[in-house]
Amino acid sequence: MASIPLMNTPQRPEREPDSGPWWRHPLMWMVVGGPAVVVVAAIATAWIAMTDPDPVIEPDYYRKGIEINQTLEAQRALAPAQQGRNHANTPTVDMPLKP
Repeated sequence: MASIPLMNTPQRPEREPDSGPWWRHPLMWMVVGGPAVVVVAAIATAWIAMTDPDPVIEPDYYRKGIEINQTLEAQRALAPAQQGRNHANTPTVDMPLKP
């Protein structure tokens, strides 16, 4: 009896399994989801920029800044007096409370 080699036997081509519709693949949603989120964020940013514009600075902003600095300098000049007043009543040694 002669054996038939397996190489010469005709084989049916294997049918590829049906992978289903494209929207059922999670990897596709990961690939498309990233750019989609970026587009939505860009639209939201553009909307915020168009509806709430930044305020225009005042023409005399420099003068107001100098006034603020002068006020801060005046407060710093009072700091030693305020520290002395606050520490005048502070005891140097803690005294025990009487029951």
